[in-house]
Amino acid sequence: MPVPVTAFVAAVCALLLLFTAIDTVRQRMRAQAAFGDAGDAKLISASRSHGNLAEHAPIVILLLAFLELSHAWHMGLMAIGALFLFGRVLHIWGLYLPVSTKPPLPRSLGVIITWLTLAVLNGWTLYLLASRNL
Repeated sequence: MPVPVTAFVAAVCALLLLFTAIDTVRQRMRAQAAFGDAGDAKLISASRSHGNLAEHAPIVILLLAFLELSHAWHMGLMAIGALFLFGRVLHIWGLYLPVSTKPPLPRSLGVIITWLTLAVLNGWTLYLLASRNL
């Protein structure tokens, strides 16, 4: 059974992971840091943007797939998938902005949107488990 929403979100996440991985290596080479972050702010930002996406994307993709395979509302899945991707782009962008005394707004919004989409997908999946016994 095709899962186009899941496939699209996974493909965009893969592109974002590739972008952030390449930039992490680029920053690592610039800072001449074979391991760790050498205390370099740009390397820390690049590494965290990659790592944070790698931490959140797999569970979101799995939950999308479970919901899509259970014939959940397609438009809702498209909206939540798009919102997740938007949040991830905001988070990555925010990690590259200069930091003053508090995190940049795009980074904070990206975190909130990511957590919100994760909570919605989790609640939706649990609801379907309870009501339809997925």
